[in-house]
Amino acid sequence: MLAIANRLRNLQNIKTRSFTTATIARNETNNSSKKKVSLYSKISPLGNPNLAMTPELDDWVDTGKKVRASEVKQIIHDLRKRRRFHHALEVSEWMNKKGICAFTPTDHAVQLDLIGKVHGFLEAEKYFNGLTEQDKTGKTYGALLHCYVRQRETEKALSHFQIMKQKGFVLSPVTYNDIMSLYIRTNEVDKVHDVLNEMKKNGVSPDNLSYRACISSYGGKMDIEGMEIILKEMENDSNIVMDWNTYTVVANWYIAGNLLDKANNALKKAEKQLVEKDGLGYNHLISLHARLGNKDDVVRVWGLQKSACKRQLNRDYITVVKSLVILDEFEEAEKILTEWISSGNVYDFRVPNIIINGYLKKGLCDKAKDLLDRLSKDQKVTTPDSWGLVALEFLKKGDVGASISCMETLFSLQLEKKDWKTDSKVFEKLLDGVGEKAGVKDVESLVQKLKNYVKFDRGMYHSLMKGYINGGKEISKVLEDMKADGIEEDEETKRILVLQQN
Repeated sequence: MLAIANRLRNLQNIKTRSFTTATIARNETNNSSKKKVSLYSKISPLGNPNLAMTPELDDWVDTGKKVRASEVKQIIHDLRKRRRFHHALEVSEWMNKKGICAFTPTDHAVQLDLIGKVHGFLEAEKYFNGLTEQDKTGKTYGALLHCYVRQRETEKALSHFQIMKQKGFVLSPVTYNDIMSLYIRTNEVDKVHDVLNEMKKNGVSPDNLSYRACISSYGGKMDIEGMEIILKEMENDSNIVMDWNTYTVVANWYIAGNLLDKANNALKKAEKQLVEKDGLGYNHLISLHARLGNKDDVVRVWGLQKSACKRQLNRDYITVVKSLVILDEFEEAEKILTEWISSGNVYDFRVPNIIINGYLKKGLCDKAKDLLDRLSKDQKVTTPDSWGLVALEFLKKGDVGASISCMETLFSLQLEKKDWKTDSKVFEKLLDGVGEKAGVKDVESLVQKLKNYVKFDRGMYHSLMKGYINGGKEISKVLEDMKADGIEEDEETKRILVLQQN
């Protein structure tokens, strides 16, 4: 009996071990499937427009992974939607070059449009002229027309439009909308309604964009009554489904005309037309509520957006932070900033910089510096210009020590020289102020450290000289340094020297 019992226990242990092993195997398989990397997930994080996508795409192919044309086209679509046109064009060109699929006229139209956006209409023309006659369809003709309109090439656009008519292409609302857009861009708004009438005459039903263009043409000349007539016509058009975008356009013109009650009513209508997960719609509403001073509505709509949309993009955070800063709601803006930092989104200095600039406009340089300090402490990227502007604001308040301290902090970050993309005007003003108000040793120390990153030009030396003169200091050393840098005296230098003599 004991032997039988032992055998039963051993059998049970084997079953348990088998069950455990199978469970672990299943879990590992599940985890592996969860961690499966798609081509889109490899490319999407590359938000920096200076980073090339081609190496990632080539690596994907070189490692034997499958590339589906539909997935690549979806990537291009999403990149265009996010206005990452350089990247979208790069992916489109790669797809064409690698022969991922045979390009259709629609694919050519997309690439042509991207070329126009990135390189201009002349390059788009070259691409169009290189297409076969079979690929020169209404799609590609329309894409080239769009390029002309975008760059306000009126003569080329209208000539191209006539060719499209002569070739018998079935004109869509999109084509007419481009012509309306052209007249708005070239400030010929009186012609827009004529295009709308021509559409109807030719049996082309206006779409939402057609009506919005006409609404904007009346709003642009502050003809509110004319705008409202078109809006009413649109609302009564059985072919039209009203959308949030139209009502936000109307609200914008009401705000411009100081018709605030009408603007608020338009925003209520816009909110009713919001499509779930349409972050752009929420962004428009938030921005317009900020312009109307509706702080509670800004916070409320932001809450709705977070509930409706799976995740918030940097664009969304920029919109809400900017809106709160406009309303002087800095505490609320900093809360959103904290939320953004922990969101996992790609770090973008534009988000905190909105608050920094807001503080500076209010003269709150201590708060601006505190935010920069916190970002630096957390090893987040800041920019030389942001530190320079804060230092400049301290100078305006007469706090030379704090100004120099800002610059010392900037130098301590040990940024690479390539990261010093600065506005020379900021540092010219700074050198003028420091030159006037700080001691010679502090100024010389600051200048020497600044020269490690910035090439001093004539304007910067002149600003430093003016500061020295206003502060009653001798400028001979500055002149020597300027000449040592290969910058000769010019008429402006001589005028500055006359100031010293006086």
